[in-house]
Amino acid sequence: MKPSAEDPEMPNPPAGVDSLEGSFSAPLHMLAACHRRIAQQCDALQRLLPHLAAHGVDEQAREAAQNIVRDFNRAARDHLEDEELALFPALIESMAGSDAVCLRELTQGLAQEHQLIEAAWRPLRTALGQIAAGEAATLAWNAVEDFVSLCLRHLEREKAELLPMAARLLTDADITRLGRAMREQRGIKPP
Repeated sequence: MKPSAEDPEMPNPPAGVDSLEGSFSAPLHMLAACHRRIAQQCDALQRLLPHLAAHGVDEQAREAAQNIVRDFNRAARDHLEDEELALFPALIESMAGSDAVCLRELTQGLAQEHQLIEAAWRPLRTALGQIAAGEAATLAWNAVEDFVSLCLRHLEREKAELLPMAARLLTDADITRLGRAMREQRGIKPP
């Protein structure tokens, strides 16, 4: 498959797909777009720290906290489920030869990283929820930096290893099933 202009590690989108951000017909692109959104929220979380120090819990801080909590509670959770419940099993089913050991190690390692990220997110979610509600809360710099570092390292690993491997190993039928599974996990009916 040829790389797309937007993301050189990802295959071109199917014909007729204009917006990959929400397209279940191009699930690998959808996962890559989610990676970009998670990275943007990590950046917003880092920017929130100095804002809180300078301005306290003002309207901008409340809105930022609400957006970060919403995205990490809903979109990031959907993303992890897409990978663990749909993509990883599809890859395992497609494996052959030496790919088998590599895939098992990769998917198990990524699943463990998901657990570490979730554990690092819990205390931040509590503090951000308080900020979103307009309450004073302590958002620890080191907790934010640890969480962001975990997320960004994980996203880079998925971009460099997982998605290119999926693009190489999954058939068009696998991709269709993956998109269907991602849609069903969200309770969205097919068009």
